[in-house]
Amino acid sequence: MRWTVHGERSLHDTPWVRVRSLDVEQPDGTRTDYHVVRLRDVAVAAAVDDRQRVLMMWRHRFVTDTWAWELPMGLVEDDETPQTAAARELEEETGWRPGTMRELIYAQPAAGITDSQHFVFRADGARRIGEPTERNESDRLEWIPLGDLRAMIARRDIVSSATLVGVMALLLDPEGSQHATRWRR
Repeated sequence: MRWTVHGERSLHDTPWVRVRSLDVEQPDGTRTDYHVVRLRDVAVAAAVDDRQRVLMMWRHRFVTDTWAWELPMGLVEDDETPQTAAARELEEETGWRPGTMRELIYAQPAAGITDSQHFVFRADGARRIGEPTERNESDRLEWIPLGDLRAMIARRDIVSSATLVGVMALLLDPEGSQHATRWRR
């Protein structure tokens, strides 16, 4: 069943978030206001080394006051492709430059309330080029074995939806098929 949007008005706008009220008609003919959050797209980089480890950052998220492991990620700028943004974020946040990159998975994290898209890329052959230039992201980086990810998810050491989608996709990735078997257990 398809909903019809008859109009949209701004409730709040910033460079990062726009809150909108949509005049919608539901499939049963009911017309109502529906609030949505329009967000910028997010690009995520899952750098995997030749030892089947993924580069992750230990982060504090002040909004939820939680600490957890995350993949490097950030907003896609207007002049960038998602892949370019993922490579830039990996370099800025970790000091590692990707070799080859390929799309790993695409997600819409909360399509009933926001239009944000998440693009997750697998980066192989990353090489260290220096210290991270983003000083406010993380002070701890580690190469985490893919085989450890399932237990980390169970312990809630990984809670970010973009990171969860990315690491689960890594576990199902044919290039890491020996680890995909561990995920299904």
